[in-house]
Amino acid sequence: MRSISTKLIIAFLSIGIVSVAIIFLTARWNTRQEFIRFLADQNQSAVVTKLTVYYQQNGSWEGADFIFIQEYNRPMPGMGQGPRMEMRLPYLLADKDGYVIVPNGRFKAGQKLSHEQLELGTAIIENGKVIGILIPVGSAFQGTPRELEFIERTNRTLFYGALIGAIIALFLGIFLSRTITRPIRELTRATHAISEGDLSQQVPVRTNDELGELARAFNKMSAELSRSVNARKQMTADIAHELRTPLSLILGHAEAVHDGVLPPTKENFEIIREEAARLEHLVEDLRTLSLADAGELSIQPQPIEPDRLLREVTSLYQYQAQKKNISLQLDAAPPLPPLEVDPGRMTQVLTNILDNALRHTPEGGYITLSAKQTGGRVELAVQDSGPGLPKAETERIFERFYRADASRRRDDGGSGLGLAIAKSIVQAHNGQVWAESEPGKGLKIVISLPIRFPSDK
Repeated sequence: MRSISTKLIIAFLSIGIVSVAIIFLTARWNTRQEFIRFLADQNQSAVVTKLTVYYQQNGSWEGADFIFIQEYNRPMPGMGQGPRMEMRLPYLLADKDGYVIVPNGRFKAGQKLSHEQLELGTAIIENGKVIGILIPVGSAFQGTPRELEFIERTNRTLFYGALIGAIIALFLGIFLSRTITRPIRELTRATHAISEGDLSQQVPVRTNDELGELARAFNKMSAELSRSVNARKQMTADIAHELRTPLSLILGHAEAVHDGVLPPTKENFEIIREEAARLEHLVEDLRTLSLADAGELSIQPQPIEPDRLLREVTSLYQYQAQKKNISLQLDAAPPLPPLEVDPGRMTQVLTNILDNALRHTPEGGYITLSAKQTGGRVELAVQDSGPGLPKAETERIFERFYRADASRRRDDGGSGLGLAIAKSIVQAHNGQVWAESEPGKGLKIVISLPIRFPSDK
């Protein structure tokens, strides 16, 4: 199988050869024709002059065929001195009335010529009067040896020029094919390296054309692939860590009770139960994310007012907020257009965000749940008065198992998947979710959902 480089070289060379061949043949034919036309015009002028002089000297056209014999049947070198009357003459001579005086073999003497044929001729004039008409008649070119040699030298020069053009086309084809295929070869090598596990591959972007765009797309893909693989490795390590903690507690207490180290009391069994519940919750979170990744997350939309959704979630967390002396506020002034969402799933989104807010809001702080309409969308927001996060971390808090700085570590039982699950559910509703924060000014999670009225269903 030929490489692209070889195919391009052949293509460029073929185009070059065909182009040069066409130019060579056209130039050769045109040069010959123009040279013959030049000689014919030159000879015709000379014949007209001689015929004029002949008529002036003789007063008639009698014997004028001698001029043609003398002019066109000159003996060639090495051929003796006798005229060759059988040669077809390139001209015929007619009188002013259009009757043939000197035939050329195709027309007979005395034959009347048509007006169209006479129009092709050159008038022979004496004292302002037409005395004859010299008419060219097509015939094969029979030049002198010097004339033929000139045409041959011209053709040879054109041939050498065509040959040089073909060689240049070959070298240009090699150069251009290598230039064009160089990015492709680099991409091929980088692709093979990635397939062997080296995800750090980046190729140079050499142009701004389609190949340059392909190189940029490859670099972006390679970077995203590397980031994704690293994220999955980190997630696997995080999952193992999150599973190991409750499993260690369960196994440790179970073995201690079994060996009699700990008494089989209700408190010890409660510890085992709580850790098992924590383990079950983590597995359920992972299952939810897996379904979202596969596009199989169950969504059963129905119309619900945003303020009602926020009130229901607020009532669920009122007791927990009071225990921590945190003010739970609601800011959703009706009327707001209803949203067509899955109430259960959206409640899960808001509870995951509220869990995170309660965990990091200090005692005496506040959490505000708000809703407002922005264009054709409704924005639900949860604002806390916690320590906040720098911008670099707000862009990553929706990653799975991502841990922010020490003020946001989940030391009290969070799975590290709540915000990732919230993002997946919001995206399944064709919505968007993002975080806004500044250090010391709390964290605000915003959920933007499209408005769909019940009449639009």
